Parts: sequence; structure tokens; C-alpha cells
Amino acid sequence: MPILEPIETLTGRLLVATPVLAGTEFAQTVIYLCAHSAEDGAMGMIVNRRLTHPDISALLRHLDVSPNPPQRLFGVGVGGPVEPGRGFVLHSPEGGGLGRGRTGSRMTVLPDEPPVAEVSASIEMIRELAAGRGPRQAMLLLGHAAWAAGQLEEEILHGNAWYVVPADEDIVFGADPSTKWQRALESVGLEPSSLTASVGEA
Repeated sequence: MPILEPIETLTGRLLVATPVLAGTEFAQTVIYLCAHSAEDGAMGMIVNRRLTHPDISALLRHLDVSPNPPQRLFGVGVGGPVEPGRGFVLHSPEGGGLGRGRTGSRMTVLPDEPPVAEVSASIEMIRELAAGRGPRQAMLLLGHAAWAAGQLEEEILHGNAWYVVPADEDIVFGADPSTKWQRALESVGLEPSSLTASVGEA
């Protein structure tokens, strides 16, 4: 398995689905890992599943957020199968990293290097985006992905389900979700057409 970094460093990395996950809800997904520890498991957001219905206006109306339509365009997608009715904003960090863990409703990552993204569950963040303000990069995602303690490690090390690759801002926030899986693989020298369901030996 390429670029399989030490398990304790996976916060702030990308999980890229291998062909083992073909036919599942995670097929060809790219997930930004917002948090991971041996004790608490992991939480991440799918960054390459565009949401076509409901559209942004319907979502803002449901959340009672104005102005609607928003003064700023931002991506809307499916973050994962857990809490699919809850909105999260995955966004570029403001003011540098704040250290690992939770600060209010915001989760920050990797205290020893600049994070590519942070996640916020605050309705105020959505209002900021709708008003044309807020972080430089942002997307609204419904739901998230989650793993119990030890589950992600098992999927990576023995299930061959995920490649672990460094996060890249353009892959996380890029405007074309349909190319993110391929570009994430190519970033570590993998050709998607050459992969088979038997890949992934560490």
C-alpha cells in the first residue's frame, strides 16, 4: 500500500478508496480525516460527492439562513453516511492551526504543521458564507464518516480498503468532484486504470 504513514499521524490526511470498496457506499471516495486517535477512532468528510438535491437554496431555507440565494457560491456535498441530516462546513483554516482537538464547535488538526482544512458544525459559519464572508475555501457537507477505535486501522492494514495520501488543498476544495479520486491516486504515482481489487498489500 503506497504512502501508508504511521497510524498515529492520519489526522489531516486523505483516505482514498481502493477497488476493494467498489460496490459499496464508499466506492471511489476521497475522505479528509478531521480527527483520528487509537482511543477515539476517526471522523472524516467525503470531499468528492456533489449533492444535487436539495440544492443550496433549499438547504439554506431549511436552515433558516439568509441571504438566500447566497452572496457567495460554495460547494455542497455528501460528507458521509453518519448524521446525514446534519450540516458541516469543511473550510480552510483561519489564523493558523489552533492545535489538535475541539475548540468550541470547530475541530482543528495537526498542531505541528499547517492543516489543509478544519471542520465546523456552527450555523454561524453557514451564515457567514451565505453573506459572502468567511474562510477563503469552504464547502457545506451533509453527514460525515466515522470509525470506532481500531476500525480504520483494521480497514487499512488488513482490509486493504484505503490508500493514505497527503492532503492537498486543490483536491480537498477543487471545483470538480468527479476528478478528485483520480487526481488523489495520481498524486502518489498510481494509475487508476491499473488498479484491481487485489491491491493493497502493506
